[in-house]
Amino acid sequence: MSNQTPTASELEILSILWEKQPQTVKEIHERLTETKEVGYTTTLKIMQNMHAKGLLSRELNGKSHLYKTVIKKEETRSRLLDRFLESAFSGSASSLVMQLLGNKKTSKQELDEIKRIIDQMENESN
Repeated sequence: MSNQTPTASELEILSILWEKQPQTVKEIHERLTETKEVGYTTTLKIMQNMHAKGLLSRELNGKSHLYKTVIKKEETRSRLLDRFLESAFSGSASSLVMQLLGNKKTSKQELDEIKRIIDQMENESN
């Protein structure tokens, strides 16, 4: 398990792999180019670096490599959120939530879901 925190570009690649894995560099590159311009060699280099950092595993399949994630989606999100919470909100979850709800038009459905989660958390702590 890697303790490395992924960069924004690495997180994009991880997100693609979390949807479906294993995948080749070519498959991942095709997905990346749906939303932005990125060269194939850039994608390849990022993925090679991710493998060296322990974020991805790979196995040879014919002439290409199949890549899989080593780190889990939820653990990665949790680590990134903890880091963001500490650096941007001095560790205050309530400040983060207030900022988030204040900046975005939150739907009734989203508010109901947030209330349900809060109720569930309160019930579990009693």
